[in-house]
Amino acid sequence: QVRLVESGGGLVQTGGSLRLSCAASGAIGRINAMGWYQQAPGKQRELVATITPGGITNYADSVKGRFTISRDNAKMTVYLQMNSLKLEDAAVYYCNANLRSVYSGPYDVWGQGTLVTVSS
Repeated sequence: QVRLVESGGGLVQTGGSLRLSCAASGAIGRINAMGWYQQAPGKQRELVATITPGGITNYADSVKGRFTISRDNAKMTVYLQMNSLKLEDAAVYYCNANLRSVYSGPYDVWGQGTLVTVSS
């Protein structure tokens, strides 16, 4: 069974930083794009950033210059470094990976989410 497990969420003051991690495990053949999405209360899940296996990145306009996505392909892990956090960044952050398992795919897998709370 393929899983994504996130970590690194928590409470931070405005202007602070957090680093999220998401590790994939299971019978994985290949991981294609990986990414982070955020979902604030009462809102739809929205793209934050994505990264290809080769390191090409894409960011939502709202986080450009503040957030950095990276990945370690050998560890099957994606990271999100979040700096200069704002109140509006508070949300549950979900990791996503498009991957092919050893049995099937490609398909999308989601993590369970990690809560980021920003206080003034």
